[in-house]
Amino acid sequence: MQFGIFTVSDVTTDPTTGRTPDDTERVRAILTIAEHADQAGLDVFATGEHHNPPFVASSPTTMLGYLAGRTKHITLSTATTLITTNDPVKIAEDYAMLQVISEGRMDLMMGRGNTGPVYPWFGKDIRQGVNLAVESYALLRRLWEEEVVDWQGKFRTPLQGFTATPRPLDGVPPFVWHGSIRTPEIAEQAAYYGDGFLHNNIFWPLEHTERMVQYYRQRYEHYGHGRADQAIVGLGGQFFARKNSQDAWNEFRPYFDNAPVYGHGPTMEDFTRETPLTVGSPQQVIDRYATMREHVGDYQRQLFLIDHAGLPLKTVLEQIDILAEEIVPALREINESKRPAHVPSNPPSHAERVARARAEGKAGDPHVAGEDRWTGRRAEDEAAATATRGAAVGL
Repeated sequence: MQFGIFTVSDVTTDPTTGRTPDDTERVRAILTIAEHADQAGLDVFATGEHHNPPFVASSPTTMLGYLAGRTKHITLSTATTLITTNDPVKIAEDYAMLQVISEGRMDLMMGRGNTGPVYPWFGKDIRQGVNLAVESYALLRRLWEEEVVDWQGKFRTPLQGFTATPRPLDGVPPFVWHGSIRTPEIAEQAAYYGDGFLHNNIFWPLEHTERMVQYYRQRYEHYGHGRADQAIVGLGGQFFARKNSQDAWNEFRPYFDNAPVYGHGPTMEDFTRETPLTVGSPQQVIDRYATMREHVGDYQRQLFLIDHAGLPLKTVLEQIDILAEEIVPALREINESKRPAHVPSNPPSHAERVARARAEGKAGDPHVAGEDRWTGRRAEDEAAATATRGAAVGL
């Protein structure tokens, strides 16, 4: 099972000092957090995508491309790639490039975001959000899977004889998650394509998460991708831990009370009772998250939000160490001890997807010298064919 962290990249004032980092400091802090997560042995780092203050993660592939060269093991991903407002042609090219740069050590999560004004900023209509997600992703799949694409739809200009470059690594597109908190159509989309479904349930009770995940599982089986319990599922989460539970509550409370992300609404007591946010000792975090599989079944990825609300960088790095050293080993052991043998432990890796594609005859061999991936011919075969055609017309 994969465990990791994600960032929403908020720039928030530290309520204990009154200090607010500028955008540059926050971006550099996120890079430090990702590198520390890799060094600590976590499995995944994911960044959101936002185009409005107080968030700074407006260019996920720039950040992840840099991190591909700075990290060694961690999977680089997105907590949201805005499929509704980004051009699918640009998504196809950007993430294929990231796939090549990272040597397949990446995936991405499609989402619609939660910021209404972003739609008109990019020339889109929020009332068409679900339809945009469906059409744009269908095009994205074709851009990755077909060398030459002719396409016409409702929400962008047609394509004629278009080839997105670079081509996906080893001829196999990145693994895709679809993220949604409340929209069944997105769970349906994930199931239809046999992709992963991540329910980022940081603001929702588990009863709602359970319904969404079970719906996805049922539809995954309906479309013939495998048994419902074999569907690829991820969850979001939040925690703040210290050795002593009361110390954790005392330290985190001012950040919770003042963070815009919580809306100055429910008390911390209410929020920790009604959502997955867990504040306390590492064992309390373990006990809480060990029960998640009872609600959603055996799942493959658990991401935690731990760098928000104005928390100092030093504190965030300490939380990563607690997660990697105390919480993850226990949760991994608990979850894997209960997982049936036929249920995947992890999302499919790039190597696994390449092997499967080759077994099905769907991926070319990148090591065949001179192979032309557009026509399927070797360079010498094409040269001979050209000479033959030339002789036929007297050239």
